[in-house]
Amino acid sequence: MAGAVSALFLLDIKGRVLVWRDFRGDVTAVQAERFFTKLLDKEGDAEAHSPVVYDDAGVTYMFIQHNNVFLLTASRQNCNAASILLFLHRVVDVFKHYFEELEEESLRDNFVVVYELLDEMMDFGYPQYTEAKILSEFIKTDAYRMEVTQRPPMAVTNAVSWRSEGIRYKKNEVFLDVVESVNILVNSNGQIVRSDVVGALKMRTYLSGMPECKLGLNDKVLLEAQGRATKGKAIDLDDIKFHQCVRLARFENDRTISFIPPDGAFDLMTYRLSTQVKPLIWVEAQVEKHSRSRIEFMVKARSQFKERSTATNVEIEVPVPSDATNPNIRTSMGSATYAPERDAMVWKIKSFPGGKEYMCRAEFSLPSIAAEEGGPEKKAPIRVKFEIPYFTVSGIQVRYLKIIEKSGYQALPWVRYITMAGEYELRLL
Repeated sequence: MAGAVSALFLLDIKGRVLVWRDFRGDVTAVQAERFFTKLLDKEGDAEAHSPVVYDDAGVTYMFIQHNNVFLLTASRQNCNAASILLFLHRVVDVFKHYFEELEEESLRDNFVVVYELLDEMMDFGYPQYTEAKILSEFIKTDAYRMEVTQRPPMAVTNAVSWRSEGIRYKKNEVFLDVVESVNILVNSNGQIVRSDVVGALKMRTYLSGMPECKLGLNDKVLLEAQGRATKGKAIDLDDIKFHQCVRLARFENDRTISFIPPDGAFDLMTYRLSTQVKPLIWVEAQVEKHSRSRIEFMVKARSQFKERSTATNVEIEVPVPSDATNPNIRTSMGSATYAPERDAMVWKIKSFPGGKEYMCRAEFSLPSIAAEEGGPEKKAPIRVKFEIPYFTVSGIQVRYLKIIEKSGYQALPWVRYITMAGEYELRLL
């Protein structure tokens, strides 16, 4: 097991201690002052943005900043930095659940609840319960509450810490969205410099009791492990990460994704597709400057996916000179407007079927006198946004989603697929 945290501090923007909880008795409040001194000394260094700070006295500090509050741990043991930093982010999420927003004022107004939460979220320096829905069952913000909970909720004593018992719904439903974000960077020569797909299986569950769920995908590794043929539409997924509800031992054994889901919304699984992706919407732009008085753009947009799919809410942002005026814009599809606050022309197409090409022509006036001392012109990229429903780049498919609960009710699963643009930039100008 990784080492434990000695203490947790909440500091204001000037490094003063607002709240601190000592877990092991081997550090003092002086450690917070030492940390903040070291943080100020690091300003301007290459390590200024590192979330880990070392002290010659044998103390390691790990911290994050949220608004005007520093969340800081101090430890004399060798801790798992990623685990502790994740825990600090979960602390932020819990505080936001209770106080709407985490900032100095909300901590001062609710310091009793803050201490209660810290005692439940960390025990003897080890992270414990970080699910806000579970914590809110027995730590309530009402200070005048007469009723005292004598025992923790079932979810805390239960092996299933992310779900309470006794949940009931009139209509039992599961919504599963397979969402993929396409990230692409194309250089000025038209070459793809970077391309990848980041996917997530987003679930919203409204199920009674303690349901057992089993999910089947067409992932090649999953199918081979289950002794199934991989001919046809089997795909390779990289960097698969699961929500804590998934039984990892079962997955390692026979690649079955089985789980008792949390109530409400959560990400069941995330993955990445590292193979190079063909740009779904390709944009070319020709720019002509006529003397110094005007500039012309000819922009072509081409959809490079199959005709049966349609991109919606397409938005193509083409950078224009900051001193451009008098726009004259014509499009073969959709509408384009000049957005001077963004130094760009924004071309919007509500519906863009596969295998189509559209064109946009624009002319802008330029001032006749240009600043002579102007440096080299910075060229922003063309940015593209879109959504393609009922489509995934990876080809991932949900083969089945089974829901079994001891009461025997029938649950209705709904599955949707959608692909959208992530960081989608074409440096073609």
